[in-house]
Amino acid sequence: MNAAQCRAARALLNWTQPQLAEAAGVGLSTVVDFEKERRAVSAEAMGKLMAALQGVGVEFTNGGKPGGVRLAREGA
Repeated sequence: MNAAQCRAARALLNWTQPQLAEAAGVGLSTVVDFEKERRAVSAEAMGKLMAALQGVGVEFTNGGKPGGVRLAREGA
């Protein structure tokens, strides 16, 4: 997942950065810094962010280059 995918996933869910941070169990600064590409986040934090988004139906597409996001179809 890259920063743009993270922002797009939040937009699909209509989530704020604090909502993602809470759902993922990471600090708000981790989400903000990652999305603004201020710093690399740890593999652990990245896993938590992705798991939180995937847990509510976000799918990451195209293997990251170029990467996209979509919501899983219900019943799929």
